[in-house]
Amino acid sequence: MDLSVVIPAHDEAENVGPLVREIAAALGAAGAFEVVVVDDGSSDATGERAREAAAAVPALTVVRHAAPAGQSFATVTGVRAARGRWVATLDGDGQNDPADIPKLIAAREAALREGAGGPLLLAGWRKARRDTWLKRVSSRVANGVRGRLLGDSTPDTGCGLKLFEREAFLALPHFDHMHRFLPALFLRAGGRVVSVQVGHRPRLRGRSHYGLFNRLWVGIVDLFGVLWLIKRGPRR
Repeated sequence: MDLSVVIPAHDEAENVGPLVREIAAALGAAGAFEVVVVDDGSSDATGERAREAAAAVPALTVVRHAAPAGQSFATVTGVRAARGRWVATLDGDGQNDPADIPKLIAAREAALREGAGGPLLLAGWRKARRDTWLKRVSSRVANGVRGRLLGDSTPDTGCGLKLFEREAFLALPHFDHMHRFLPALFLRAGGRVVSVQVGHRPRLRGRSHYGLFNRLWVGIVDLFGVLWLIKRGPRR
């Protein structure tokens, strides 16, 4: 199997079923693939709704955390459960468009033809955000500060739509909120990062689990932690 699609989801019962069916429609001509939904300790029917979507995607696995562990650890759980050599991730809220996954696959093929070595990360870039003005401004500030300090040359590290090799991801250091620093971590491992412009959709169902302050303060701590990792990483 070449591709696994991993969806970390917490209290996304209204979104996860339609999202899985969209993935099946978007990848129907892409060959063998599977979908792994990680129910991150949801208090609603996220897991049940995901399992009901197996009619659209027979190769569907649902993994459940007994208690919420956060998006990064849910992603790690999903990648560990995945069987594909390559893994695509997207958020469980339906704002990432599964129709953009083939764009990442095409960008992967172009990057591999260049022949440069090292692990490869294809990162989605939501150039036209469909969020509130506060979220757009806070993300722009955070991306600017992170980019200057980490030098990861990535315009949108917060986009949940990404594509990478499973083994390369599992070799990275894992910590809470690591999903926001994947470009820096791949570069630290001697890899390449290619940003791919993708669409972004408004949230139609459910509610956001992120606010300004639970992003800002935790992000500052994580930023200095990643700086510490980079300074103590292998010299190249």
